[in-house]
Amino acid sequence: MLNSRHHKVIYSGTGRRKTSVARVNLIPGSGKLIINGLPGESYLQFSPNYLRVSCEPLRLLGLEKEYDMYVKTAGGGLTGQTDAIRLGLARALCNINPENRLMLKSEGLLKRDARRKERKKYGLRKARKAPQYSKR
Repeated sequence: MLNSRHHKVIYSGTGRRKTSVARVNLIPGSGKLIINGLPGESYLQFSPNYLRVSCEPLRLLGLEKEYDMYVKTAGGGLTGQTDAIRLGLARALCNINPENRLMLKSEGLLKRDARRKERKKYGLRKARKAPQYSKR
């Protein structure tokens, strides 16, 4: 997609995980990561695990220093947002080059994790935890 304001090519992808949504825009550049207007390291609390997971698709394809990543995230916590960023990034990379799809798919990076929090049922303490049973 061509952005008329800056005349730069922007590739986008959307990722979701639990209640988190991440919209990822890739612009050819030097490997910058900006999440909600903050540097990626700062937003992800300087956690090496979160940084590694969120940039995994780029590292797998060897494109870490090729694209700048601009991300808008909403909802959920840091873990859900990190996984949503990873899925959105993988989808954006598929828009760049359809040949990337095979490698990303074989690594399971294009799969949406459908697990969600199970609702609490009445008569129970939590989703599945029942009160202690007394026979007498």
